[in-house]
Amino acid sequence: MYEVDFKKPIWVHFMGIGGISMSGLAEILLSEGFEVSGSDVKASPLTEKLTELGAKIAIGQRAENIKDGMQLLVYTAAISPDNAEFREAQKKGIPMLKRAELLGQIMKNYRMPIAVSGTHGKTTTTSMISEILLGADKDPTITVGGMLKDINGNLKIGGPDFFVAEACEYTNSFHSFFPKVAVILNIEEDHLDFFKDINDIRASFRHFAELLPEDGTLIINADIDDYREITEGLKCSVITYGSDESADYYPSDITYDEFGHGCYTLHSKAGDEKISLSVVGLHNVYNSLAAMAVSDLAGVERNCAVEALGKFTGTDRRFEKKGEIGGVTIIDDYAHHPTEIKATLAAAKNYPHKKLIVVFQPHTYTRTKAFLDEFADALSAADIVVLTDIYAAREKNTIGISSKDLLAKIEEKGKTAYYFSYFDDAENFILLHSDPGDLLLTVGAGDVYQIGDHLLGK
Repeated sequence: MYEVDFKKPIWVHFMGIGGISMSGLAEILLSEGFEVSGSDVKASPLTEKLTELGAKIAIGQRAENIKDGMQLLVYTAAISPDNAEFREAQKKGIPMLKRAELLGQIMKNYRMPIAVSGTHGKTTTTSMISEILLGADKDPTITVGGMLKDINGNLKIGGPDFFVAEACEYTNSFHSFFPKVAVILNIEEDHLDFFKDINDIRASFRHFAELLPEDGTLIINADIDDYREITEGLKCSVITYGSDESADYYPSDITYDEFGHGCYTLHSKAGDEKISLSVVGLHNVYNSLAAMAVSDLAGVERNCAVEALGKFTGTDRRFEKKGEIGGVTIIDDYAHHPTEIKATLAAAKNYPHKKLIVVFQPHTYTRTKAFLDEFADALSAADIVVLTDIYAAREKNTIGISSKDLLAKIEEKGKTAYYFSYFDDAENFILLHSDPGDLLLTVGAGDVYQIGDHLLGK
C-alpha cells in the first residue's frame, strides 16, 4: 500500500471529491500544504468550499482530468474499475488509495484517534463525542458523515491530540483504520450486497476490534447478541455499556419531556450523573452512554460532558425539524434500515402530534428486498404511510424489486399505504390528508427530504 508522508506534501486527486467524507479528507490535506484536485458528477456547497480553499475541481469524471504530475489518486467504493479516471490513472501508473486507507493513515498522526462504528447511530454518536470534546476545549479534529451545527459543516481541523471519525463496515472499510479508541454501537444485518450474512458481518466487526493496540480501548454495547464473541481474547481494554447494571455504563429512570427528549440517570464506576438530552428517542439515550464512556477516557470533567450533551441538538437529517406548514410539523430523518425506522417512529410517538404521516423512500434494491417484511412491520407504526420509488444509490435493479412490493407487504398486515412515483403527487396527497397538529416524517437516505423542503417553499 502507498504510504503518505505528511511531512512531504504531494499532488493528490480525489475521485468523488464532493462526498461528505472525501471532502473532509481533501480539506485536511489542503490544511497540510498538499496540492489537491478532484472531480465529481455535480457541483455542491462542499465542492464550492474546497474550491475557495484552493482545490481544483472538475465537474464530470473524464480521462482528461488525470494529469501528468499527479502523485496519488484517492477513490471511494462507489467508483467502479471501468470509470474513465480510474482507468487513466492505472494507465499512467499513478498510485491509488481507497478513501478508508487514506483516512486510516491520517489517524496515525494523532495521540487518541477515536473511531465510531455500528450498523446504526454512527453520525449521531460521533457528533455527541465531538460536542463533548469541543465543550471541554480539547480542540479535536472531526470528520463526521453529516453537517454538525457547532462546526458549521462536516469537518473541523484541530490539534494533534484527538481525531474523531465514523468507521463504516461497508466493504470492510474500517479494517484500514488505526484507532486507539473504538466504539461498536450495534451489529445487525445490512449491506447484504457485500456481506454474505450476519455471521460475516460479525466477523468483520471482530476484525475491526482486533485492530486496537494493547494500550487501546474498545467500547461496546453489551446488548449486542453474544457480544463476548467480539471481545474475547482481545489484547486491548474493554468497556461495556447497555441496558442493565451488568454493563460498565447503564441508565435508569429514563423519562421524556414534552418533545421526546430523553432524561436519565447514568451509572458507572466514575459516579452517577443526571443526563438531560436535547435529542429524541431511547436510541439516543444509548448513543449518549457510549459518548460518555469516550468522554471519561479522554479525561473530560463530568460536568463539562453533561453540559455539552444537553446542548447537542443533533445533526442534519437526524430527526431534524424542518418547519411547519398549516399547523403540520415537518421532520426529516435519514433512517434507511428497519431498526432505524422503528427507533425514529418510536421517538415520534413521544413528540406532540395528532396523526403521524410517514413518507418513506427505500434505499437500494438489495436492502429493500432483504428486509421487505421488516420494513413493513416498522412502517406499520405510522397512521398514514406514503411510499416513493426506491433510491438506487450505487445499484442497478437486477433483482426486480420495487416499492409496490413493499406496498403489498404493508397491506398484507392490514395497514393502508399509498405509493407515488413522483414527489409532486406525494406532496399533493399529503396536503389533502394532513390536518393542523399532524406530524409529517420524511424518512430515507436518498433525496426524500426534498418533499418537506418543497412543501415549506424552500
